[in-house]
Order: sequence, then structure tokens, then C-alpha cells
Amino acid sequence: MKFELNIARRYLFAKKSHHAINIISGISAFGVAIATMALVCILSVFNGFHDKVAELFTSFDPQLKVEPVEGKYMDCQAPELQALRQSTDVAVLTEVVEDHALLSANSQQIMVTVKGVDDTYTQQIDFDRIRKGDGDFTLESMGLLDYGVMGYQLMRQLGLDTEDTRPVQVFAPKKGEKINPNSPEESFHQDSLFLPHVAFEVRQNKYDANYVITSIGFARRLFERDGFVTDLELKLHEGVDVDAAQQRIQSQLGPSYRVLNRYEQQEDSFRIMQVEKLISYIFLTFVLVVACFNIIGSLSMLIIDKREDVRTLRNLGANEKQISRIFMIEGCMISIAGAIVGIAFGLLLCYLQQTYGLISFGNGDENFIINAYPVSVHALDIVLIFFTVAVVSFISVWYPVRHFSKRFTK
Repeated sequence: MKFELNIARRYLFAKKSHHAINIISGISAFGVAIATMALVCILSVFNGFHDKVAELFTSFDPQLKVEPVEGKYMDCQAPELQALRQSTDVAVLTEVVEDHALLSANSQQIMVTVKGVDDTYTQQIDFDRIRKGDGDFTLESMGLLDYGVMGYQLMRQLGLDTEDTRPVQVFAPKKGEKINPNSPEESFHQDSLFLPHVAFEVRQNKYDANYVITSIGFARRLFERDGFVTDLELKLHEGVDVDAAQQRIQSQLGPSYRVLNRYEQQEDSFRIMQVEKLISYIFLTFVLVVACFNIIGSLSMLIIDKREDVRTLRNLGANEKQISRIFMIEGCMISIAGAIVGIAFGLLLCYLQQTYGLISFGNGDENFIINAYPVSVHALDIVLIFFTVAVVSFISVWYPVRHFSKRFTK
């Protein structure tokens, strides 16, 4: 193999009798470099969006969430759930009752998700990161008034603002009752929530336009679920490995419960992003295949140019397999050189985008979460790209090199 590598390297860098061969080889390497650079940049942008979305969800979703496999509610007094409070992994455990209700204010009616939480909820999330307004995160006042912290977009849809003192009416169907057309109001529980002069804004429509956070007592009363919860939100002690803790808690609870990390809680959103990234990778790989086929033209001309050298190598004892391998190695060297250059320039562009935000959203006047395309370079993606170039280049030149070397070097 060392013999073939030395000859291939000499052919690659030595001056050819036809200058066009050098030009075509350069164009081939340039095409591979462009396709490789595109792969690095596009996959890194998808990683950037993935990380940005994960960061936004982190403001609202717990580290781990326990929910029942069957049904919607679970008995919070169940021994296995109570045992979680003694777990050495768990720093904060929050009981949650979450269900759908109808909100009415200013002649507007909107279906929302009411999320009732206990007093430990403020230890679960950093509310200051999503705060909108100057009020305090208050869910009840001395057992007399119930407060609801709304998503900012939902508040605007209801024609309210953080300074409103008017109560919001909340309706939920009574358990096990059918709606009476003659007197539909009798089939619903009705209660009121006041605004604590504050809202939250996660900048995700799923939450900002649909969620109301209130006390768990209010939610249990509204939905007639005293003693039950829909899920438990867990915050782990600092330094605890989330994946390992998830496995331990799942093993402790058994098959009747699901323990979900933040990515699993938003599985649909992240799956869509992964599918988009995969499709982009496949399409750009096809572009890379086309670029690698340009190498065939360069190699075929090189084989013709080195016909006399090949005869000399045969006379010196080289066989057909070794001669084919020389040109095969040269084709791979051209593509790998293009890959290295493409990866280098791709990483440079990613650095410039991260540092200076070269490509921004619109003219900068729009109200976007971020001003420029986010970029996050993952080492595994770089390894995958280099491996892809190596495999595609080998496949694209293998048969043509064998065919041309036999045909033109006899």
C-alpha cells in the first residue's frame, strides 16, 4: 500500500503534461470543498436552533417529569410516589394538576390549560427569566383570593394587561355530568382568578398563548380531583447526572409510570427538528455525490496522461490491482483534500456567524427571539461529514477507476 500511496501522491502534486488536468483536479476538489462546507454550516445551524429551543423550554419544563402510563390522574398518596420525596437524587418535588378549562374576560372566551402547582414551584423554575410585569409570583392570598399567572400572549388575546384588577372567569365541566342544553351553566364549575400584576413569556406559543398557572388547591377544586395529580415535576440536586437519575427513578416507580426528561417532554418538537436535519443531510450528500463524480473526469485524463508510466510500472512488476489502487488513492486524496478545506472554511464561517451574526433575521426591526441564525458545532457532526466524504468518494471512483485503468493503460 505504501508503494501505491507514494506514486499517487507524486501524481497528484507533480506537473502534468496537460495543464487542463490540474485545472479539472482543482475544480473537483473545490466542488467537494463547497459541498462539505455547506454540510458543516447547515448541520451546525440546525444544532443551533435545537439548542436554542431546548434553552427556551428549559425555562418552563422540569428536569424530570413523572406521569401515569394509563389515564391522566394518579393518586399522590401512592407509596411509590411518596417514596420519591426521600430520594437522594431529588431536591424539589412539585405536585401538579393540569387540565383544560374555558377562560372568559372582556367578552372573549378562550380554551386554555390550567396548571395548578404547589408552593415548591418557584424552586423548580427561574421565574425572573420569563417574567413580564412588576408583580410577584403569587397564586393565592390567605385562602381568600386565587391568582392566575397567564402567558403574556394569552393575556393580550383576552384584552388584559398586567395592571388589570378585574377577575377572570374560569369554567370547567363537572365530573361525570352531561351538558343540559336548557341550562348549560349548571353543568360547569365556575370560579374566578385575579391577576397578580405579572405574566410569563417563554416565547413559545404552546405556553404563552395557552397556559395559566395557579395554585394546586384551585385546580383540584375546579376539576374535582382532590388528592390526585396529573404529574410530578422533579428538580435534582446539583451535580446529579440526569440520565442516571431518570433510570433509577424509573426503576423505583415501576412500569405504571413514565419518567421523562426535558427532551422527552417535548419529543414531537425535537423529532421534527431531527427529521429536518436528516433530510438536509441527505440532500446535501447528493450534492456531494455530484461533486465527487467530477473527480472521475480528472482521473480519466490522468490515466491517459500517465499511460507510458503505467507501462513502465508493469514492466517493473506492478499488477493490475496495484495500478488501479494508485488512481483510486489519488481520487480519494482529491476528495479528502476538498473535505479538509471545506470543513476548515465551514468552521470558520460558523465561528464568524456565532461571533458577529453575519446572517441576521430581516432588517433587525422585527421582534425575533434572536437576531441572527444560531450556530452550534458538534464534533460528532464533523466526524460524520468527514466519514461521509470518504465513503462517497470511494464509492464514486471505485468502478470508473477500474474500468478506465484497464481500458486506457493496455
